[in-house]
Amino acid sequence: MATNFVQPGDSLTLTAPSGGVVSGVAYAIASLMVVALSTASAGDSFEGAVDGVFELAADAADTFNEGEAVYWDAGNTRVTVVSTGNVRLGHAVEDKATPTVVKCRLQQLV
Repeated sequence: MATNFVQPGDSLTLTAPSGGVVSGVAYAIASLMVVALSTASAGDSFEGAVDGVFELAADAADTFNEGEAVYWDAGNTRVTVVSTGNVRLGHAVEDKATPTVVKCRLQQLV
């Protein structure tokens, strides 16, 4: 194995932003989207998943289509199909009309 290998990268140890993080909720750390795997206070370390499929709170006014790009509305703490002013989260992995939650695959932009 390469001597400079650090970790697989499916989850990362990060610093919780102002307000802290709650396990199971998505957060934008700059432009990196993560789902917190643990709850932590602001400034504390937490594990954040950067890959995988998660069921997340959704904007009930939206209709989600399988494979459609979805975005994180940090102000309302939910997934939306509206790109303007929101951070790209990944893709919906199911069709869902007027949902309270939707299954999403995290996908980091490169």
